[in-house]
Amino acid sequence: MSQSFPVLLLVLLLAGCATKRLPHEFSEAIPASDSAFGRSIQAQAAQQQGRSGFRLLPNSSEAFRARAELIRNAQKSIDLQYYIVHNGLSTRALVQEILLAADRGVRIRILLDDTASDGQEEVIATLAVHPNIHIRVFNPLHLGRSTLVTRTMGRLLNLSQQHRRMHNKLWLADNSAAIVGGRNLGDEYFDAKPDLNFTDMDLLCIGPVAEQLGHSFDQYWNSALSQPISDFLVNKPTAEDLLESRQRLEQSLQSTRIENKALYDHLMTYRTQPQLATWRQQLIWAHGQAMWDAPSKVLADDEPSRALLMSTQLRPELDRVNKELILISAYFVPQQAGMRYLLGRADAGVDVRVLTNSLEATDVPAVHGGYAPYRKTLLEHGVKLYELRRQPDDPGGGSSFGFSGGSDSSLHTKAMILDKQKVFIGSFNFDPRSVFWNTEVGVLVDSPELAGYMRRLAHEGMAPALSYQARLENGEIVWVAEDDGRLYTLRKEPGGKWRSFKAWLSDAIGLERML
Repeated sequence: MSQSFPVLLLVLLLAGCATKRLPHEFSEAIPASDSAFGRSIQAQAAQQQGRSGFRLLPNSSEAFRARAELIRNAQKSIDLQYYIVHNGLSTRALVQEILLAADRGVRIRILLDDTASDGQEEVIATLAVHPNIHIRVFNPLHLGRSTLVTRTMGRLLNLSQQHRRMHNKLWLADNSAAIVGGRNLGDEYFDAKPDLNFTDMDLLCIGPVAEQLGHSFDQYWNSALSQPISDFLVNKPTAEDLLESRQRLEQSLQSTRIENKALYDHLMTYRTQPQLATWRQQLIWAHGQAMWDAPSKVLADDEPSRALLMSTQLRPELDRVNKELILISAYFVPQQAGMRYLLGRADAGVDVRVLTNSLEATDVPAVHGGYAPYRKTLLEHGVKLYELRRQPDDPGGGSSFGFSGGSDSSLHTKAMILDKQKVFIGSFNFDPRSVFWNTEVGVLVDSPELAGYMRRLAHEGMAPALSYQARLENGEIVWVAEDDGRLYTLRKEPGGKWRSFKAWLSDAIGLERML
């Protein structure tokens, strides 16, 4: 009896807040034509013969402003899909705008990866008390949600499914204007955290591609893998809880306005100086295609069927590259299949360039351990490798395009430029996690103008003042950089012993397929 008691206790703990999967309400995107904002975009796109309008959002200020302004312009619906949501000034400001939109009758649907809700179920579910706000979590843990320990154990005991996450990032207003890219929600993604800057890239899309992205959202929202956040609470929040939360939110924003006025004023410029109308006159019109993984990808016992993968949709475009390929990937782990492709392109005379994080800049040294073993072979075949450096303190930012920032800069962009003709921007990294385990979304645009702009940004990021170029010298890898206009060569990888150890350990224990 005494031996079985701990086992019984463990089972009871893991069963805390366990919930049976119940059918949930089906809903779909509200047509763009149902709102004046959507109709204005349809009228603007009607003259473009099926093309969509695009504008890069290459710096964090514009990326935040665009999200806030889309909320303010939305009249019928806002659909948000995110992997990470961190508390902070930028998130609180956006939540306030979402609540105000819901107050004026806009339907809000928010789909979060379940790990974003860990320990935050009550806070998130309180937001969903509003009759116009609906929140679901994707691929939820059904056992042991009540404590940090039991949640961790629950995920570990079902690791085959729980390491498969929804990595999509999508912001959609009135099914007519969307933002896709690499940014999650949190101060580190919008430069509201002064000691950390993820150098990232988003794409504002209006017209047909935005409607395609609406179809992708509906597919995830109505999947059996998406469950209402309130299903996981024993004690449901009330209207009083929502009112109290809104009061605390307002007090928090007012406190920040007083205590950190410069930062607050910087973020809130969208209220007095909106830019969306101007941006709509600066759009690049081109044919585009939204691409996304099937939600059921995460249910596979091992590697999912190729038919479910976004990478399968991308592969024909990659196979047609015959002159130049630029890959920008925060996490770059090519594996053997990726190596066959990259070496084949390089051996055929394609100029292949890769921009990723250096060991000293990456926020996940373990991923660097999956990348480093491939460097020498890539270099031997003529692939050019650039690794973003950890930038020195630079309050003004050394780059007008966001490829440098605070003292803890880290590349987070995910993009491809194909033959100076096409651009792919989304949440997809060139690594096994994006290919096989997580779900992703992105947009492929056929536009030499947009490709040229993105290409200039990539070359700026590859400059020796911002990135190390890994090269071979006498059969060994060296790193070339520039400081104060002077080029120099490092023969030992920059990054420090502790980071080097973590990268080595990742490779030594064979984590590559999980990275």
